[in-house]
Amino acid sequence: MGFLSSLFGPKVDMKQLVKEGAVIVDVRTPGEYQGGHIKGSINIPLQALSSGMSKLKKDKAVITCCASGMRSASAKSMLKANGFVAHNGGAWISLQSKIR
Repeated sequence: MGFLSSLFGPKVDMKQLVKEGAVIVDVRTPGEYQGGHIKGSINIPLQALSSGMSKLKKDKAVITCCASGMRSASAKSMLKANGFVAHNGGAWISLQSKIR
């Protein structure tokens, strides 16, 4: 497994996940989120994710995103460790183009 696939996992059809009801969680700071985000996404900053997981349901897939993909990779790991089906969407701008 290469470095990028270890961060992002196997290729997943993000558009299909969203069609099936996946929740997009943007883990950037509120200021970053206000500067632009995916419509319908939820902002739970990475540092608040442990307490913010209560806003999510385990029966829905979660797609994490951030500015570059590093924080969203950490968020994906945290969510998976807590029983969520989670996928790293990477940078929010590139994820936005994948789900249109």
